[in-house]
Amino acid sequence: MFIVNESEREFRNGDSGPKYLMQGPRINLGIFRLKPGEDMAPHMHNIMEENFYVLEGTPTFVIDGVEHPAKPGDLVHVEPGEGHGIHNRSDEPCLLVFNTDPYVEAGDKVNL
Repeated sequence: MFIVNESEREFRNGDSGPKYLMQGPRINLGIFRLKPGEDMAPHMHNIMEENFYVLEGTPTFVIDGVEHPAKPGDLVHVEPGEGHGIHNRSDEPCLLVFNTDPYVEAGDKVNL
């Protein structure tokens, strides 16, 4: 058992990108912030599935080349092997909760 507070972790890109609250041994869990006009580059996972729960903003998910607009309260599930990226085309930041399962060491992620 452990407890971690979000304030104890940092976003990958300073004030945006992923912020991991837990990495392994079975899943990754964290929050993801996209500033206005920011994108998450398209990529895919060979083994992991990934879930995104939208807390704030209106991100556009691009899954296997198809755009899927999202809003707060939406859960977006991405299967292993599905290419995915996220765009924030709005003037407001987007905040999402994400998890990947199972936990896999670096090297599973493939950029498209």
